[in-house]
Amino acid sequence: MIREINFDGLIGPSHNYAALSLGNLASARHGGATSRPRAAALQGIAKMRFVMGLGLTQGFLLPLDRSNVGFLRQMGFVGTDEQVIARAAAEDPRLFATAASASSMWTANAATVSPAADTEDGRCHISAANLSRMAHRSIEHPETHAQLALAFADPAFAVHEALPAAFGDEGAANFMRLCERHDAPGLEIFVFGEEGGRFPARQNRRASEAIARRHGVSNALFVAQSQTAIDAGAFHNDVVAVANGNVLFAHEHAFADAAGLKADIARRMPDAIYVEVPASAVSLEDSIKSYLFNSQLLTLPDGSMALVLPKEAEETPSVKAWLAALVAGNGPIRAAHFVDVRESMQNGGGPACLRLRVVADPARVDARFLLDEANADRLERLVERWWPEAIGPADMTNADLWRQVKAARKALLSELELSL
Repeated sequence: MIREINFDGLIGPSHNYAALSLGNLASARHGGATSRPRAAALQGIAKMRFVMGLGLTQGFLLPLDRSNVGFLRQMGFVGTDEQVIARAAAEDPRLFATAASASSMWTANAATVSPAADTEDGRCHISAANLSRMAHRSIEHPETHAQLALAFADPAFAVHEALPAAFGDEGAANFMRLCERHDAPGLEIFVFGEEGGRFPARQNRRASEAIARRHGVSNALFVAQSQTAIDAGAFHNDVVAVANGNVLFAHEHAFADAAGLKADIARRMPDAIYVEVPASAVSLEDSIKSYLFNSQLLTLPDGSMALVLPKEAEETPSVKAWLAALVAGNGPIRAAHFVDVRESMQNGGGPACLRLRVVADPARVDARFLLDEANADRLERLVERWWPEAIGPADMTNADLWRQVKAARKALLSELELSL
């Protein structure tokens, strides 16, 4: 049966705070702090368990091979893998941090997904994102594509390689979809940024248009993100807006032309509901600090909608008050749940960053990428045994750490009987 599946990124053993993402304020604030990869991964698994407990289907994607020795060889380092890692860490720590990043954990950036109901050929189309605007992320897409091609190898899917790097594409973090039901035809909304502000715009309009053409999507809108929001730290649209079913939940300053977007939606999908949070109630600063909108907006089995938010939202007074009024009202969002993903939040990614939404029949997905309680138990045991407890700045040049990181991923692949 066709349904929405949330594929979360399993947080990798190299999770560290290197502050590589310009415009991501949380990442910048925690640059140089000590990370806790084991706790981070366990927090992510706990969130997946929570979503499963709501009665929803849950999948997961695996951390990429880090540090990326192939990238370091391209940058001129030679020798055995261990020699390459040691030389790069000693000679160019910033470059080495680029190769060691665990940022693939944020699978909202892995790809853009158009469900079969939206496409000309009736297949679910998935395009890996090139992430070309940030060096540490731009090296992800070959491995990401290989993993997506394996997980979605069934003919019901069409998995595409990334667009050319000249056209920055950040995947589902700048994409929303409105629909009456997940398996019904929807309105796809591609959000792009304009250049020239304080921080770089990540999503290029031509990239969004190319994805829509490639996927065979005709019912699409192309919408400019507010430069005010980008400059305030909303480096992706999903920091200030999220959609699910017939509901679009957004900050007042999320879009450059919110009135135009509302009119377009009303014309294309008259039953859509636009839930707007006014800046007078919740400032952009509080929205971004708390990741109010970087939450998972989910349709539960009984047809109601719920938000899964980070604990930081509950701890921000303006956000907590607004959410209390929201769920007490007569609107479509009836519940707000708070989860602890602090390790991810401190690096700039909330609950929505950690997941990629795929509308499909789970029976068509490689079962090794689907989660149940037994698989969650297996993942937790692996993480507790293999993941480093902590990584601080001084640890980045420690050869033993990188041997441990490599061994952890090898153990994970062996446990799941995967070769990537």
